[in-house]
Amino acid sequence: MILDKFKLDGKVAIVTGGGRGLGKAMAIGLAQAGADIVLVGSSSAERAVEDVRATGRRVIAVKADLLEAASIPRIVETTVKEFGRVDILVNNAGIIRRAPLLEFSEKDWDDVIQINQKSLFFLSQAVAQQMVKQGGGGKIINIASMLSFQGGIRVPSYTASKSAVMGLTRIMANEWAAHGINVNAIAPGYMETDNTAALRADPKRNAEILSRIPAGRWGKPEDLQGVVVFLASAASDYMHGYTVAVDGGWLAR
Repeated sequence: MILDKFKLDGKVAIVTGGGRGLGKAMAIGLAQAGADIVLVGSSSAERAVEDVRATGRRVIAVKADLLEAASIPRIVETTVKEFGRVDILVNNAGIIRRAPLLEFSEKDWDDVIQINQKSLFFLSQAVAQQMVKQGGGGKIINIASMLSFQGGIRVPSYTASKSAVMGLTRIMANEWAAHGINVNAIAPGYMETDNTAALRADPKRNAEILSRIPAGRWGKPEDLQGVVVFLASAASDYMHGYTVAVDGGWLAR
C-alpha cells in the first residue's frame, strides 16, 4: 500500500534547531510517522522533548553550539550510542543577520556562514559516514530558503549561505546516491518564526510580502510536516538533489 511507504517506524532522525519553530514542527511530524528523534540545539529543548514524547516515540536532546565545529562528532556519537544508528538528518539550524551591504560586518558574515553552510556540510559528512558504515542508505534533508532562488535585501550572508545550501544539496546527491543516501532540500517560504518576527512587525514590509503570496498568509511551521516526512521516507527513494519550495506560491508569482 502506498501509505506504508511514508511510515518511518524504526528510523532514527537527527533534527538540528529542533527545539522550536520549524525544527520542532518537523521533528513532531517525523515522530508521528514513527521515527525516534534527536533534537540538537544550543538552548533548552524541554518543551520540544515533551511534545515529541507525547507522540509515543523515543527522544533525546543534545545541546550543541554549531558555531563550534568540535560539537559535530559528539552529535553523531551520542545518537549512535543512544539509538544504535542514524537514518535521517534534517539540517534545519540557521541564523540570519540584517544590515545594509555597505555596513555589513565581518562577524555577521562569518557567524551565518559557519552555521548555515559550514556546519551543515560537516554534519552531513559525519552522518553520511555513519550511514555508509551501517549500510542501508539514509535520508539527508537540508533546509534552504526563498533566498536560495532570489537575492533579497539586507541579508548578504544569509543569501550566500542559502544559495550554497542548494548547491551542496546537489553535490551531496551526486556523490552519495551510490550509497543509497538521498539528499534533498526544502525551501520554506515566508514562515511565522523568530527569524521573521521583525518583518511581520513592520506594517509596510508585512503588507508587501503578503501581497505577493498567492495563499494570502504567512506559512506555519506545521506546513512543512508533510514534505519532510515524504523526503525522509521510502516514498521519495528516486528523488535526489532537488529543492522543494513550500512557499504559498511565492515563486510562482
